[in-house]
Amino acid sequence: QVQLVESGGGLVQAGGSLRLSCAASGRTFGSLAMGWYRQAPGKEREFVAAISWGGRTTYYADSVKGRFTISRDNAKNTVYLQVQVNSLKPEDTAVYFCAATRRTAQVLMVGGPIEYWGQGTQVTVSS
Repeated sequence: QVQLVESGGGLVQAGGSLRLSCAASGRTFGSLAMGWYRQAPGKEREFVAAISWGGRTTYYADSVKGRFTISRDNAKNTVYLQVQVNSLKPEDTAVYFCAATRRTAQVLMVGGPIEYWGQGTQVTVSS
């Protein structure tokens, strides 16, 4: 069983930067593809970014491409979502969820099946 715990959310001004972290329990982190989803109020949960188990392959939603960067540190069992300085927009306001699968990062990009989810961390971007 894998448990995912997100951190790093909060209230940020538009144009600011942010880094979300997702710490995973268990010894199999290095074999998991990891990703991030988000859900804005009144909207469906949507894909944000994914990274392969080795970190060589990444995928991004068009809405965040060029602004968000996903990375991972297998030694720390942690995956990150970095938002570049001056990139945050009010429309990025959402609950951000960490996701993991024993399949591929592409599976995360297309919506599943996804075996593990975190509880989510709220990101609020003020204008």
